[in-house]
Amino acid sequence: MTRDASIGPLSRPMNVERLPQGRGVVTVEATQAECDALARDFRIPGIRGLVGRFDLSGSLSQLLVTGTVEATVTQVCTVSLEPFEAMVSEPVEVAFTNTDQLAGTDAEDVEVPDPIVGGRIDFGVLTAEFLALGLDPYPRKPGISYEPTQAGADIKPFDDLRRLRSDEA
Repeated sequence: MTRDASIGPLSRPMNVERLPQGRGVVTVEATQAECDALARDFRIPGIRGLVGRFDLSGSLSQLLVTGTVEATVTQVCTVSLEPFEAMVSEPVEVAFTNTDQLAGTDAEDVEVPDPIVGGRIDFGVLTAEFLALGLDPYPRKPGISYEPTQAGADIKPFDDLRRLRSDEA
């Protein structure tokens, strides 16, 4: 089985017609190999324990998916450059609709739900997307604070240049 590279390392496509009618639950648990591949994609040192828990409600043509994506991630502190672990817990709320219902809608006028493509929803991709949203873009290790360096108040941008020019004269 070959995997489509555009989908990414975590894929759990599910046929909407096979999902429970009205209400249901879908759980995605990533393997460690999938977590490692996602960590490489996200350019972070590590991911473990990635789980997406989704509650489903609605019909086959209009589905509301709510839940959470949780994982333990290893990130690099932007201040100290030390790796550290952090918990990510990202809430999920996504509306899906049959692609036939999207015909003729203008995306600028209303909020268009995500499409159900080919009668399927990929809960693995959904899990990976919400994990990415939950990552801190500027992670800081607990207990580390950023203190900007203070340059002297009398130093001006061209003082070094003036000094060099005066040395030449």
